[in-house]
Amino acid sequence: MTERKRKIVNDPVYGFITIDHPLIFNLISHPCYQRLRRIHQMALAHLVYPGAMHTRFHHSLGAYHLMTMALQELKSKGTEITEAEEVAARMAILLHDIGHGPYSHALENGIIEGVSHEEISQWLMEDLNKQMDGALTLTLDIFNGRYHKKFLHQLVSSQLDVDRMDYLNRDSFFTGVAEGTIGYDRIIKMLKVHQGELMVEEKGIYSIEKFIIARRLMYWQVYLHKTVLSAENMLVKILQRAKMLAQDGQKLFCSPALEYFLYNTITRDNFEQEPDCLRLFCKLDDYDILGAIKVWTGHSDKVLSLLCNWLINRELFKVVLHNEPFDNSTVELLRQQVAQKWEISGADLDFFVFTDVASLRAYNASDENINILYKDGTVKDISSIDNALISHTLAIPVKKFYICHPKI
Repeated sequence: MTERKRKIVNDPVYGFITIDHPLIFNLISHPCYQRLRRIHQMALAHLVYPGAMHTRFHHSLGAYHLMTMALQELKSKGTEITEAEEVAARMAILLHDIGHGPYSHALENGIIEGVSHEEISQWLMEDLNKQMDGALTLTLDIFNGRYHKKFLHQLVSSQLDVDRMDYLNRDSFFTGVAEGTIGYDRIIKMLKVHQGELMVEEKGIYSIEKFIIARRLMYWQVYLHKTVLSAENMLVKILQRAKMLAQDGQKLFCSPALEYFLYNTITRDNFEQEPDCLRLFCKLDDYDILGAIKVWTGHSDKVLSLLCNWLINRELFKVVLHNEPFDNSTVELLRQQVAQKWEISGADLDFFVFTDVASLRAYNASDENINILYKDGTVKDISSIDNALISHTLAIPVKKFYICHPKI
């Protein structure tokens, strides 16, 4: 692939995406990156929105395309960006999701203890940098915010990064939820570097407000939709049960990579000290999990087989949302009903009746602010401008408490 000077990818959201550098070819061709083709971007959201079958690979390429557009726009406005910086920034956004496990966050909550996908991304990037003879050193500096040109990191990770721009636009496209559509092209046209930081020209205020509103709507309507919460919680419970059985010595059908993570207690130390841990993680994808769940529908453990059958056949838990935490009497009544109907008792009931909270702050005024640059050189945070919609509503955190249980 390195011999080719140029590759065109036809993307359903943006049209043609150009890949035009040997290092980027090598990166996309690497097995660790190709693995993203086998990880759904929206996990189990397709059980609610059938079109949401796109992958982390699609999203990463889309974010790469927007990064390319943003860098070109900034250069056209006089911002100095060298070719090396441009290539490094584009590779940083390509790699931003490299550490996601199967079904995204399910693995973090199910069978790996205290390790986030951001940490795994970091370890994978460092490993890839060794394999590529240091070619990702500048990429790592930009990704981690160590590089002196702060705006490059802000394009990769901030409240107005190209990651968010792509996933809102792409997820809206594939789910058919029009509320998530944003004016990404206008936002990019309004970007400017001022005093070394990424800002938005005054003319772009309304596009930014629309962007933040779209994010809020997509979270409550799609990402935190109660049926999506149900399916993803069931998946987590399945993996937790499988892990419990494996640790107890019971035989479970699984791929070699999944077997490693089920039958061993994997922590941060394993990733940092055992090369096999990272190698086997790169073998894991959605197919390992789904294939195992299909077989586990016939497992002798009643809890595991029930959960797997229900998830495979989309017989999902009921989710009830509430503005306040549920009282113990409500939870206990449901536990009794489940115990009676399915003859389940004791700690096993924790897999069938449980509470949690979904929370969202659409804009955080204390974290990597979205700054508006006025014509006179004044800089204001988007939430502090006159008549700002954001200051009144979207900067306030919202919590929704919920309880999950089988339909009785």
